Amino acid sequence: MARLERLDERYRGHHAGEKQEFVFGGDERGDLLASLVGGPGKRVLDIGCRTGMLTRYYATGNDVTGVDVDRDALEVAANELGIATVWADAEAGLPFDNGSFDVVVAGEVLEHLADPVRVVADVRRVLRPGGRFVGSVPNAFRLKSRLAYVRGRYPVDWDPTHLQLFTPQALRELFADFEDVRISFAVGRLTRLHPRLLANVQIFAARRPSTTSEADNA
Repeated sequence: MARLERLDERYRGHHAGEKQEFVFGGDERGDLLASLVGGPGKRVLDIGCRTGMLTRYYATGNDVTGVDVDRDALEVAANELGIATVWADAEAGLPFDNGSFDVVVAGEVLEHLADPVRVVADVRRVLRPGGRFVGSVPNAFRLKSRLAYVRGRYPVDWDPTHLQLFTPQALRELFADFEDVRISFAVGRLTRLHPRLLANVQIFAARRPSTTSEADNA
């Protein structure tokens, strides 16, 4: 609990002073995630949902549970979207039974984790066989950030709560125990010219295999 309290304090402090939470490219990213979530009738776990700025795009018609370390943000999501919420630290283990969800969403979450491998393994556990893991991470190696590295600066839009930088290959390695892994680039006026260099976000989707193993049943 002490760690969860510290995380709650850290993220409340990180977002303190914001008049309204802002998600860059929210409409485009929200629509893309909604298309991957599908529905209606899906049981969805939204890890790091905060106030539900992205959740709102796929909440209607689905049974959504939001998880976050920020209690104040969860209260907003529950009140505005009417979703179930759980105050929890994903790195301490997701408090759900095996095979509980059709879809798990992690929108801009993996880059905040000290141990994303452990969390992704737990995501696989709580997904039903054939369930999907979808989400997004920053395109940390886009052209603007590469130029910043050359000048000895932090990457563009540097965030002190980010602990990971993901290339597409790093994401594929992270999802090694999933099938049908797909990674695309999105968000940004010039993305169409060179998605990998100019997009702001990487969108991912992966599927838990339909056949279970002994590890899945452990």
